[in-house]
Amino acid sequence: MENVVLIIHLLLALTLIGVVLLQRSEGGGLGMGGGGGGGAMSGRAAATALGKLTWILAAAFIATSLTLTILAAQKGAGSSVLDRIMDAPAREEAPEPTLPGTGEDLLPPSADDTAPLTPTAD
Repeated sequence: MENVVLIIHLLLALTLIGVVLLQRSEGGGLGMGGGGGGGAMSGRAAATALGKLTWILAAAFIATSLTLTILAAQKGAGSSVLDRIMDAPAREEAPEPTLPGTGEDLLPPSADDTAPLTPTAD
């Protein structure tokens, strides 16, 4: 549901940008057509239609923004970032690393060891 509303929201945003760029500004801008002409829409009628379309797209854009906000609030309702940190499982402490040769291998041999201390020549 959230993905569908998000896609509609993005399409509305792109369409709204396009409609605003098509409108004629006081300086001429990227407005459609020139002056007069014998088209189906006069300059004034086109401006009125684009203005109405802009208002409709803007209202739909705000509606989808509010919908996305409500969906996000419901999804995260009842949980806080601090709650998630407190509920996280505790990490196990790793054993401290030891250097090789610092354990029992450095202890002097006991009296009952029968192994020679030096290798024998065969």
